[in-house]
Amino acid sequence: MTDPAPPFHPVVHLPDDYVVLDLTQSGHTSAVWSVGRYDEDRAIYTQDLFAGRRSLHVGIDLGGPAGTAVHAFAAGRILFVGVNPAPGDYGPTIVTEHELDGAPLWALHGHLAVASLERRSPGDAFASGDVLGHLGAEAENGGWPPHVHFQLSRVRPTTHDLPGAVDPADRARALADYPDPRIVLGPIY
Repeated sequence: MTDPAPPFHPVVHLPDDYVVLDLTQSGHTSAVWSVGRYDEDRAIYTQDLFAGRRSLHVGIDLGGPAGTAVHAFAAGRILFVGVNPAPGDYGPTIVTEHELDGAPLWALHGHLAVASLERRSPGDAFASGDVLGHLGAEAENGGWPPHVHFQLSRVRPTTHDLPGAVDPADRARALADYPDPRIVLGPIY
């Protein structure tokens, strides 16, 4: 008997040999294909954007080469597109709207290529597996190695932004508002 197909489409098609990062210490990795963990207190956030307090990561980072396709995990529609331009911020970002178990759920896809925003507009519908955009190069994605910051939200965003890292003192509330993306990504670590 074979396992049933997963209920959601992969956001990024990762190879079998990706690296699960530990970003609790400062520094970066040279791994091209990687996964950055949810609910991780990260030492790497030194930009003014994080105000010396916002270090708890509330998304999952899926790393790969610039230009790698970013797919919709499920059918939905585009809520917002825009650029978060501060150093260390998301750069080009798409926020999507979905329904999961009868309740609304939003997903932020940050650190995309600028060209990703030219293909999508608020209100556009898409199917599960459709390409929403592509991983951006460091020069266009907020200054990070190529990856998508994938974050879920139970709270409707008001723009093309969500706090991807929060003050650890706000952990309980943040984990309730921004659930673990593995509910749609599956057991990737």
